[in-house]
Amino acid sequence: MLATVDRSTTLVDLPTVRRRRARAAAAPSPAAAPASPGTTADVLRIIADPRTPTYVTVFANGRRRYSYWRPIDPATGAGGCYAALPTAECDELQSSGRITLGDPVVDPNRTTYRVRTAARVPQAPARPAVAPERRRVA
Repeated sequence: MLATVDRSTTLVDLPTVRRRRARAAAAPSPAAAPASPGTTADVLRIIADPRTPTYVTVFANGRRRYSYWRPIDPATGAGGCYAALPTAECDELQSSGRITLGDPVVDPNRTTYRVRTAARVPQAPARPAVAPERRRVA
């Protein structure tokens, strides 16, 4: 009989119930931490990349959520999904005029905007160009 074959008895580690920590005991949220220049630069780099369409969704209760499409990485196979961006950094970029919102797509519960980098205004050169000297003819 197959049931009588000797097998070594192994214990299986069953998953346990995860208990949530109280909100007061939880670590402070990363949104409360000040934005580091590296994080803001990474967010702006993602928004400026044309391969990653970025959107902000404004819900009926006023909550804003910035997200982008993460393309599939052929090396790791990860991606092919939406990923969230830090709201504080994106709001800071919008208030400073570095990103703009496109036309709204209105839904009963939310409004979605396309997020793009702001068009750069050409800067005046630091030193004006020197005009060539004119020589007087005598």
